[in-house]
Amino acid sequence: MTDARTDQAELPAPTPRQLALLAVPALIIGIITALMLWGLEAIAGVIEDYVWTTLPEGLGIDPSGWWIVVVLTTTGLLVGLGLQFIPGHGGPDSATTELFEPPVKLRVLPSMAIVTVLGLAGGVSLGPENPIILINVSLAVALLARFMPAVPPRLAMLMAASGTIGALFGTPVGAALLFTGALAAVRGGGALWDKLFLPLGSAAAGAATMHVLGQPPLVFDVPPSTVDPLDMLVGILVACVAVLLGLIAVVALPIVHRAFHALRSPILIATLGGFVLGLLGLLGGPITLFKGLEQMGEMLENPDAYSAGDLVLITFVKIAALVVAASAAFRGGRVFPATFIGVAIGMFAAAVIPGFPLGLAVACGLIGMLLVATRDGWISLFMAAAVSGDIALLPWLCVIILPAWLLVSRAPELRIVPKKPAQEQPHADASAAPPPPRPADGV
Repeated sequence: MTDARTDQAELPAPTPRQLALLAVPALIIGIITALMLWGLEAIAGVIEDYVWTTLPEGLGIDPSGWWIVVVLTTTGLLVGLGLQFIPGHGGPDSATTELFEPPVKLRVLPSMAIVTVLGLAGGVSLGPENPIILINVSLAVALLARFMPAVPPRLAMLMAASGTIGALFGTPVGAALLFTGALAAVRGGGALWDKLFLPLGSAAAGAATMHVLGQPPLVFDVPPSTVDPLDMLVGILVACVAVLLGLIAVVALPIVHRAFHALRSPILIATLGGFVLGLLGLLGGPITLFKGLEQMGEMLENPDAYSAGDLVLITFVKIAALVVAASAAFRGGRVFPATFIGVAIGMFAAAVIPGFPLGLAVACGLIGMLLVATRDGWISLFMAAAVSGDIALLPWLCVIILPAWLLVSRAPELRIVPKKPAQEQPHADASAAPPPPRPADGV
């Protein structure tokens, strides 16, 4: 596959007229990506409400007991059946994918959407980010190739990925930061903001659409922090501990993935994975289920309800659940579960270190875990500031992230890196669109 940055450099710098003309499809793509995300989560939400609330209430069952094991095992069975029998087989294994992947054939998308919805509704510890970005990217490339063939596939991919990131985070800033490193590294004429213009427009449209639909994420009530140099030193320690805990998942993922996939049958893999996730949910409680965004809000709204021991249990159960979910053929992303784990680590630090501000502690835990999960400093800083809700923490966080980055920069990724074929055919498919440019420090 041709290097993304080299191909991008061959494109001429856009003129103001071209940017103005392409702004309309960029905004439309942003709106469509948000609607796709909203629809996926809305369908999952309806199923989730029935399975976890309506049905157990009707049967007189406690949904926090053995019902967790039943639901997650059944979810695994259904996902396995989908992977085995639905055309497209659920798309690529999420354990092997990065946040941004090349588009897939349109016939694969329905199966991806179905197994992703089942996982989200069933309480699997994965987020929607990887599948929904790939779905939106594939749709954008296909639609623009049909109706606006002059638009390069790579630009279509960049706009769709940016729109989805804007929708996921509820703000275009995350997408702008995520792509800044990649676009700045591209050779060729034009200012950086010329290159960011269309992706930022798409991200803004996606974020605004989610706000209109009443779903602005990453809004939490965390008290503002008063920080001194000693707190900064403690914050560095917390961030580095979070990195080390995240690296446990990095080490465990290939081992667990290999063990599950030794079963060979997708039905057996996902069903056993669902059963194990159910046992973990029974151990950690309902707070450790699902992608973790709403559960993170629950913890931050009432931090005194969780003892240090509770937070240790929650942290390790969620790490294990993330590894099992990613290994057992479920489709989903690792960013939101990692965010939940970072919050739990930060809350533990605030609980056991006298006087350590909760907002700073949560931000430091997030930085450590997200550096492991995304290998991207910008998105880690952005999520830390967004979840803590305190922009005044940024100067401190910019220092705290440096030692944590040194720990993670040469560590393996939190994914299964597919083995390259023995004999690669670099020009086997000249029409295939290469992946969008990756940020300089890697997502």
